[in-house]
Amino acid sequence: MAHRGTKGSKLFMTVLCLVASCGAVPINDLLDRASQRSDKLHSLSTMLTQELDSHFPPIGRVLMPRPSMCHTSSLQTPNDKDQALQVSESDLLSLARSLLQAWVDPLVVLSTNANSLPHPAQNSISNKIQELQEHSKNLGDGLDILSGKLGPAAQTISSLPYTGGNDIGQDKIAKLTNFHFLLSCFRRDSHKIDSFLKVLRCRAAKMQPEMC
Repeated sequence: MAHRGTKGSKLFMTVLCLVASCGAVPINDLLDRASQRSDKLHSLSTMLTQELDSHFPPIGRVLMPRPSMCHTSSLQTPNDKDQALQVSESDLLSLARSLLQAWVDPLVVLSTNANSLPHPAQNSISNKIQELQEHSKNLGDGLDILSGKLGPAAQTISSLPYTGGNDIGQDKIAKLTNFHFLLSCFRRDSHKIDSFLKVLRCRAAKMQPEMC
């Protein structure tokens, strides 16, 4: 499965690069491909969260930090689709790129710690985290190409540094809780990215707002 994903990612980027160089495909087609990639990213993060939940200690839910403590919470983003529809195309793409960039380092932390995660599905979780890294990188590369087509505003990226460090805890409960929290933050942000790109795709196709 991972091998097919790798081939798919390379094909996705090859198509985007060819499009960027020759301009043969309309921007709405580029957005459609990016939206498909972001949808996969969010689906994979949801699957990971469910896998962790299967053997997550009840005390972990009590100890779990609030969503407002996610390192990307300072970024002002639309709260729902109606608000997203009021934001310009360039700003929406900038927000999506900022969120994606903010997860480069935290995904490394998740990948590193997944190898020793005290969970029965540790191998599966570790493999899926690697897939997340791959999908994130390729989506980011694709959005870089799109930003060049939408102008300077779309190329602006807000800095959202991750300061949590590589150590997610020494004991079993701490490791599971902190790993789950970081992953839940990513799941939330991947949903935002997916939503923003779907609104952009809808606008590019000139669909009515109620159909977005």
